[in-house]
Formats: sequence, structure tokens, C-alpha cells
Amino acid sequence: MPTWVLGASPLPLRPDGFGQVLPTPTVLRNRHLQAADVLPAPADGAFHWSQATITSRLRQRMGSTYKAGCPTSLSDLRYLTLVFRGFDGRAHTGELVVRKDAVPHMVAAFGRLFALGFPIEQMRLPGTADMNEKPTGDGNDTASFVCRPARGQTRFSAHAYGLAVDVNPFQNPYVKDDLVLPELASAYRDRSWKRDGMFLAGSAAVRAFTDNGFTWGGTFHRPKDYQHMTLTGN
Repeated sequence: MPTWVLGASPLPLRPDGFGQVLPTPTVLRNRHLQAADVLPAPADGAFHWSQATITSRLRQRMGSTYKAGCPTSLSDLRYLTLVFRGFDGRAHTGELVVRKDAVPHMVAAFGRLFALGFPIEQMRLPGTADMNEKPTGDGNDTASFVCRPARGQTRFSAHAYGLAVDVNPFQNPYVKDDLVLPELASAYRDRSWKRDGMFLAGSAAVRAFTDNGFTWGGTFHRPKDYQHMTLTGN
């Protein structure tokens, strides 16, 4: 079976700064990868969660995902650990930074996903290296807080407030005209081909979030942001 080395092949850039959108490699058309654990897996295999304030060590790990002028203060953010089900069927522990008032919504939604057996490939904090790396089009990190504008706009994204999370971005890409993000995820534009890890209209996985106050980006008219769950409505 062919293998794929994640992040090994930077893409040529488009005029808009994103990578060139290329056909999905065969090995990624029905993606079932599992990232290495960032934190110890739960010994009992059950769903657990915890929250903590942002320490100096965590602030260092966040790097340039937080900067001067961000609309949310560090004191209003929380470091959240959550158990999730991997594509290997096992329980793994992930990490997110979210706004403190988003914690109960996130915990409830991800607890539902875990109970459903919905698989997630990776959930780790992005840092400066992620912000600076050249696009490779094959990333798949489930993440929340990043202080950045909404794509193609000047206003802050809901991610800059810690009020949104992108889940399995590769299986649930951002699609606007000829742009697909991640850039190698074009095979997942076809939402009629049901594969593991996808958010699909009317599914129990989508309801896990919408029942807990989130709006799903898959309902947006343009762009379609299938990975995006937001507590702000945009």
C-alpha cells in the first residue's frame, strides 16, 4: 500500500499566497491516518477533559498564533484537553485553546463526537512554525484559537476570539470557487461520497455541535467551510 509523508512537499504558490490546488493523491482520497500522540492517552479509554489558564509555557508554545492587538486577552483564554477517537479506533488526548465561555460548548460537542465514534486525526496546538511554513496542502490538525483575520477579509476570524474550531480540515475542506484548503483535499469536495471523519448535512456529528450552540460552515452559501464550527455565526 502506498505511503504518504506529511508536510514533505511544499506546493508552488498562487498569486493569492495559497498553495496551488492539485488533485488529491490516491493514498489521501479516503484518508485514514493517525497522528502521533501529543499527550498521554487515557488509561481507561474513556472521555475526559480538563481546563487551565494560559501559563507562560503555554504562551511560548502558542508563539505567533497570539500577538499584540488580538481581540481576546490571554486571561480570557483557556487551555482545554479533550479525549477524542482516532482513525485507529483508539482514544487519544488532544489540546485546544478556546475562550473561557466556549469551554462548556466545546466539551459537550466533543463528548458527543467521542460517543459517536467519530474519528479525528490530530488535535494539537498550532505554533509559530505552523504559521510560517510553506503550504503543503496535506495538513489535518483540529484546532481552535489562532489570531488571524477571516480568509480574504480584514475583520478578525471567530478563531481570533477562541470561539470556533476547525475539525478534520482535510476531510472537511474550505471551498471557494477554485480555492480548496487544504490544497490537496479536492477529493473531499464531493460530499456525496461518504467517508470517515466528514461532517455531512443532517448527520449526528454535525448535530453534536449545532445542538450546543455552534453554526456549521457547511451551511454557508459562499464559501463552503465544511471544517468550521463557530459560536459567533461566522
